[in-house]
Amino acid sequence: MRIGVPKEIKVQEYRVGLVPAGVRELTIAGHTVLIESGAGAGIGASDLHYQAAGAQIARNAAEVYAESELIVKVKEPQPAECRQLRKGQVLFTYLHLAADPALARRLLESGVTAIAYETVTAGDGSLPLLVPMSEVAGRMSVHVAAHCLQKANGGLGVLLGGVPGVPPARVLVLGGGVAGTNAIEMAVGMRADVTVVDRSLRRLRELSALFGNALKTVYSTTEVIESLVVNADVVIGAVLVPGAAAPRLVTRPMLRSMKPGAVVVDIAIDQGGCFETSHPTTHAEPTFVIDGIVHYCVANMPGAVPRTSTYALTNATLPYVRALADLGWQRALQRDPYLAMGLNVHEGAVTHEAVARDLGLACRAWRAA
Repeated sequence: MRIGVPKEIKVQEYRVGLVPAGVRELTIAGHTVLIESGAGAGIGASDLHYQAAGAQIARNAAEVYAESELIVKVKEPQPAECRQLRKGQVLFTYLHLAADPALARRLLESGVTAIAYETVTAGDGSLPLLVPMSEVAGRMSVHVAAHCLQKANGGLGVLLGGVPGVPPARVLVLGGGVAGTNAIEMAVGMRADVTVVDRSLRRLRELSALFGNALKTVYSTTEVIESLVVNADVVIGAVLVPGAAAPRLVTRPMLRSMKPGAVVVDIAIDQGGCFETSHPTTHAEPTFVIDGIVHYCVANMPGAVPRTSTYALTNATLPYVRALADLGWQRALQRDPYLAMGLNVHEGAVTHEAVARDLGLACRAWRAA
């Protein structure tokens, strides 16, 4: 199969769909990999590195899209990229369509078959292609919160871990999944006063056993969130409903109750965000202030650490890319019902129930020929 990897063009997105080692595995298996020139520059991988791994170098993105059967990316295709997609072509990338009806419309119009990393599942119900980036975003969330808390950046002027005689910042984590757990680990490690809320008692027990007295665990209700937000210095939104838009857990009246200079970090912004006041930002302009509260809502947080993120992502995606290339997408999905959960769009129809529901569109389930 001819596999194409274009350069990412989202604002300040430096990741790339495959690292050279991944390319080598695919070319050894007999596949052709076409990499856009300069696609790996953000992770320190030159065209020469990719050529040494067996890749062919394309002069531009148009060449990649025109000549490839399978497109492997990181972020959702931008409008100029959507115009180059076509019926009979397979797109494998993060999509987050439930929060982006305009992108969904463009993909439907293109006729492409689009498989989304974030809805591929595993036998235990986890999301194996979302996990590595959730780990990165969760860890980053505490770093960026500490930065935003500095007075020069609009924050309270509070040191996250405090010092002897001065209490640490209060950090509230909404959601105890992969991103939330990694945020907790970093915040606890920096000696913050950390509380997590979640609707799963089983998960709260697991987190309590993992972190002990360094973490407070609270069952999530609207009343609980309202009472905790008012005293928090940092609130990290790490909730996830697979394929669907994130629930808005923090309302604007709750936000107004917070102290001026407090910080919210919305990891869930890819899925619409879990703060009523959130809207996507970029690494170029990562924050904004509403009602005195600093909002960090960058929609591609892991793009700031592209080398770590790209290697972590390729580790997870490569077996699936290999399956799609070896078997063809239809046989691959037929053999692996968990990979089939990643199918979001096929030839002008939405095929994922949760995505279709949030977009207000009909769902046309895919059936193997």
